Amino acid sequence: MQFAQTVLLLTAVFTASVSCDTLKKPQSEPGFVSWKKKMIELGQVKKGEKRTMFYEFTNTSDEAVQIDIVDACYCTTVDFPRGVIEKGKKGRLDVVFDSAEKDKAETISINIIFKNTHPNGVPRIEIVEYSFEIAP
Repeated sequence: MQFAQTVLLLTAVFTASVSCDTLKKPQSEPGFVSWKKKMIELGQVKKGEKRTMFYEFTNTSDEAVQIDIVDACYCTTVDFPRGVIEKGKKGRLDVVFDSAEKDKAETISINIIFKNTHPNGVPRIEIVEYSFEIAP
């Protein structure tokens, strides 16, 4: 059953994010994880340029947390911790943005789906974002 829920969730997230438009999804309540920053502004980017960035978070919950799925635009590659992050410990998402196929300014969302769930069984989801403008 959990596998079917994960597949269904992955399909829904993938379908919704194919366009790379900003999606507004429910955020986990405060206290689950805290982010050093959730939005990065890259400013002017030359077409074809690759930019790297990272998002750091701290597990502020009362339990170990683990990321299940990270979903982002095709222009974005994300490396994320595959193991358990204990209470009080930090995790990091390393991100590479490739502007080769981009022609206009955009805000990109990265959806982080945790194996941890809300009391009703729904996976906890966090969203971080970055924005850029294509240099003339």
